[in-house]
Amino acid sequence: MTVPPFQGFYDQHRDLVWRFVVSLVGRADAEDVFQETWLAALRSYPSLQDSANLRSWLLTIATSKATDEHRSRNRRPAPVDAVPDVAAVVTDPADDGLWAEVRALPPKQRTALAHRYVGDLRYADIAVAMGTTPAAARRNVYEALTKLRSTWIPNETP
Repeated sequence: MTVPPFQGFYDQHRDLVWRFVVSLVGRADAEDVFQETWLAALRSYPSLQDSANLRSWLLTIATSKATDEHRSRNRRPAPVDAVPDVAAVVTDPADDGLWAEVRALPPKQRTALAHRYVGDLRYADIAVAMGTTPAAARRNVYEALTKLRSTWIPNETP
């Protein structure tokens, strides 16, 4: 199979990649990870020989860029007690804490969960994207869901 034009590939997958990186790193860092993902994809796109598994290939790049973002957080300056005149932080009103719980999962579980439910990948594709077996991918998703079910309780409204 030949590789489609990059613009069509981008148009087809941009929303998926955006949702995927937001689920991995949060809205605050998602834009940078999103852009880095597409730049890396654009750089290596001309050398692709086959388009059989482009979606998994792209989500693997996004996973790598999200991992880089998480690692870079340790190198950021430490917060200070007094902050001079800074605009207020706006939070997403639809976020009831679930995404914070997802981001608190171990990296393999978080990534597998995002591949499964945000990327809508099959376990075999998750295994390819994560460099593991389908059984390990299935287990990571299961463990993530088990942990979320045990720790996250939505706000109950009467």
